[in-house]
Amino acid sequence: MTSRPRLALVGDRSDRVPAHARFDEIVPAFGVDVDWLPSSTVTESIADYDGIWVVPGSPYASQANVLLAIRTARTLGIPYLGTCGGFQHALIEYARNVLGLQDAEDVQYDAEASTPLIVPLCCSLVGETAPLYFAPGSRLASAYPGLEETVETYHCKYGLNPDYEDKILAGALRISGWDAEKAPRAVELPDHPFFVGSLFQPELSSTAARLHPLIRAFLDAVGERARRDH
Repeated sequence: MTSRPRLALVGDRSDRVPAHARFDEIVPAFGVDVDWLPSSTVTESIADYDGIWVVPGSPYASQANVLLAIRTARTLGIPYLGTCGGFQHALIEYARNVLGLQDAEDVQYDAEASTPLIVPLCCSLVGETAPLYFAPGSRLASAYPGLEETVETYHCKYGLNPDYEDKILAGALRISGWDAEKAPRAVELPDHPFFVGSLFQPELSSTAARLHPLIRAFLDAVGERARRDH
């Protein structure tokens, strides 16, 4: 009997984070075995999972462990989805470990950070919906066949500091989704099996009967890795 794919949800469960309650509703529809891992419990053994999703809820109890989870997914080719805080921390991990910006930080952890990569948005997106435009040919765009744009749901106050956008783009990481003002709202690694970070939260616009297309695409990649490895 073939075991089901295994997915790690990384984050610190809180009633204050709307996305966390939504996971209770939609996880049974994933068709995979799901473990919710508080950030303080993450170890190198996260490499045993077929997929890693860093869920909203930043700042995390252990930023170092969240970054370990992201680095593991990035370097080992494990399908990765990061939403809101998972988007922000994917940028931090990449900046530190690939681009050499070792002091890259979210100002929620250090208000006086020398490299403030993640800063308050000029306009809070808590409880907001907004247009999202795709980069043609991107993995993000492929999750929405036939569409050039859509409307997404947000619950975030922090995003990429515009002063560092050019530095982020110096590597392989690509911005694959923007808002109407061309502010980055999604990033991805083109040569990775699946590595997508989104400031929007697809879980918030999902139900058990109708999962968001980005979540479906991620779960397809998780299943593909499980079939290949098992």
